[in-house]
Amino acid sequence: MNKTLPNLITILGVAFITISGTIDLDNLFNYSNQTKSQYILKDNTPINNAIDNKTATLGRVLFYDKKLSANNTIACASCHKQEKAFGDDATQSIGLNGGLTGRHSMRLINSKFSDEEKFFWDERAISLEDQTTKPIQDHVEMGFSGTNGDENINDLISKLSAIEYYQNLFNFAFGDKTITEERIQLALSQFIRSIQSFDSKYDIGRAQVNNIIANFPNFTVQENEGKRLFITPPNMNGAGCIGCHRGDEFDIDPNSRNNGIIGVAGNTSEIDLTNFRAPTLRDLVNPDGILNGPLMHDGSLKTLLDVINHYNEIPNNSLNTDLDNRLRTGPNTQRLNLNDDEKNALIAFLKTLTGTDVYVNEKWSNPFDENGDITITGSVLSLNSPSLRNMVNIYPNPVQNNLNITIENGDFNITVYNIQGKKMYAKNIVGNSILDVSGLDSGIYIIKIINYLTNEVLTKRIIKN
Repeated sequence: MNKTLPNLITILGVAFITISGTIDLDNLFNYSNQTKSQYILKDNTPINNAIDNKTATLGRVLFYDKKLSANNTIACASCHKQEKAFGDDATQSIGLNGGLTGRHSMRLINSKFSDEEKFFWDERAISLEDQTTKPIQDHVEMGFSGTNGDENINDLISKLSAIEYYQNLFNFAFGDKTITEERIQLALSQFIRSIQSFDSKYDIGRAQVNNIIANFPNFTVQENEGKRLFITPPNMNGAGCIGCHRGDEFDIDPNSRNNGIIGVAGNTSEIDLTNFRAPTLRDLVNPDGILNGPLMHDGSLKTLLDVINHYNEIPNNSLNTDLDNRLRTGPNTQRLNLNDDEKNALIAFLKTLTGTDVYVNEKWSNPFDENGDITITGSVLSLNSPSLRNMVNIYPNPVQNNLNITIENGDFNITVYNIQGKKMYAKNIVGNSILDVSGLDSGIYIIKIINYLTNEVLTKRIIKN
């Protein structure tokens, strides 16, 4: 594995900070037409919610915005972190006011590429769309539950509707400023489905031989042996993992039942037999081979060896009445009898399923600046105020010293932001004006003009030489 990548992640993380705080609607990231290999065939995207760059951009903002919680402290990204393959390194994630989630936060990597359409470990959400707003409406997680004195989802909608950047983003994505729970679901699920990882060592080898069975030329002997064990049934001297974690997507079989882990996170006195969903096995570890977080719904397994040891000898617990039949041999639970070399080979293979791009790609990163602020820019926003667009002229662009603003009579406020969304200065003007920008560093800046009489807003992007 690449031992230098954590440093790369750190460097690019800093890069995120230097360009975060602004969403440029004229230059959207590509969410809708991403490349994937021809052997990736599964796709649970519903017909009525195909990924669109505009809507996924809105979803990105919603995913990272702490204003979606009752006290503005928790976002979806608080429990689903990019550097952890959109999972959490804590056994139980911290919710509102320090409360803990009931289960370990599932990695969201490659959520789109699965036959299983239900979400949460216990499959209580019938789709990803359904799943996205349930944490928001949970009393412990984000607090708009409508119970225990909480406000409800309609209160959140009212809250978001009063925020200017959501007025712009919902209008941009849906054609009007109306915010509904369904639209929040559509946007969040599009962003989550866009999060993909298919640039692993496995993918390089898979493309070279064009089938999963042959030895991959880029694999070590140990990694190829691990792959053989993974895809070979137990009755043919394998581990049979692919029976539940299928194909090149390594998604969970929708018909899977309990896997023998029946604990409850943070509560050793109870059992839970309702967990049948699991995330893909891709990106279990980061590019340095370090586990992205504890495993299973209760976070009880802390290493890949723990996982393999569990499947090597499934506990024969009489309380477990819903164990998957593939983990039984007649009346007994599974015994694979793997030796240490075979276990290490399986671990080596699982580590080949990790990519690099998903950890550092800006399009999946936090769009807010370090103060939690964001600026939405783009000429498309001027469509909301065509009269203001027609009466304002800003030149030259690029500019070196003096920025000329030609504007008809009226009372206007002009604010200059840097690309991080930080306000540089503001000025009230009437009629034509000249802004001295000679003291600004070279770079991209956002000019925001507000007509005090009509409340119309116009934003322009300028380049300072």
